[in-house]
Amino acid sequence: MTDNYKLLLDNLSTAIIQVDHNLCLSYLNPAAEMLFACGASRAIGIPVDQLFIESDGTPEAWEQATVAGHPFTKRESLIVLPNGVQHIVDYTVSPVLVSKGYCLVVELQPRDRLLKISKEEDLFAQQETLRTLVRGMAHEIKNPLGGIRGAAQLLERALPDESLKDYTEVIICEADRLRNLVDRMLGPRKMPDFTEVNIHKVLEHVYALIRAEADDSLILVRDYDPSLPDIQGDQEQLIQAILNIVRNAMQALEEHPPEGKKSITFRTRAKRQFTLGAECHRLLCQVEIIDNGPGIPSELLETLFYPLVTGRAEGTGLGLSIAQTILHQHHGLIECESTPGETFFRLLIPLEQKNEQTL
Repeated sequence: MTDNYKLLLDNLSTAIIQVDHNLCLSYLNPAAEMLFACGASRAIGIPVDQLFIESDGTPEAWEQATVAGHPFTKRESLIVLPNGVQHIVDYTVSPVLVSKGYCLVVELQPRDRLLKISKEEDLFAQQETLRTLVRGMAHEIKNPLGGIRGAAQLLERALPDESLKDYTEVIICEADRLRNLVDRMLGPRKMPDFTEVNIHKVLEHVYALIRAEADDSLILVRDYDPSLPDIQGDQEQLIQAILNIVRNAMQALEEHPPEGKKSITFRTRAKRQFTLGAECHRLLCQVEIIDNGPGIPSELLETLFYPLVTGRAEGTGLGLSIAQTILHQHHGLIECESTPGETFFRLLIPLEQKNEQTL
């Protein structure tokens, strides 16, 4: 590889590797070093399957390309690095004829963040559609409920027998219960009162509440980044959102306790130059609530923040929906990743807020 070509490849943002006819690495550009978390000096000469492994096995198509010289492209391939980190990439393999046969030049484009952005945009759109639907349903439900309750009260006054009032009381109580359920589905009823909020003060408030409620079998861990600046937010609503998530984790741990000690971790970090939905933010506050419970079934993960969706027999399915609504009012988002023994709820809050707020 001439110095001019190497200079060009070294300055590309696309990850480029070159492998010889034996599928051993002969070149990595800096973008590839970053993708694979491996320096070129250590990687040169090793077989490519020691740099990464594809989820569907050793790339036999690569071996065929070194023999037949046919280029090919693969989309959204899952690759696993030696340290366990996974990436989804698109890559193109281009055979180049040299004296000993074909070497392969491979261009790799990470897709992880693009897929994540697309998923977040879909989630934002789904949540907005859902809020509109819930508001419409609430209006249609509460109007007849008010009529039913009023009619039951009038009927109660006109009943000649006191014992019959038990039935009208049931109607009134059930109408009130349904009205309260609809109100809870709507989430916060007022605009956020944005002020300077220390996120650790919010977490300490939740920590104190949970510490008072929990027994000694629950370990609470605090892992804070003290350098985080204050955020623009509504302190009471943020407490409510985080409390809903932590109580959800507590209930999961109580119903399905792990083999060892039950634990919940409160973690804060800063994220820089992070795209949330379709908007890039210079700085985000990241709050993670991590528990070592049984995990969330994969079939629930996509609809976890919808109202009335729950994996517990006694759950209402409203706590996480309300928490997501609160984060949307703060122009943020809650993400969830879950495997058996470890569940992450990740709250992402921009440190710069827009002037307009919407319910």
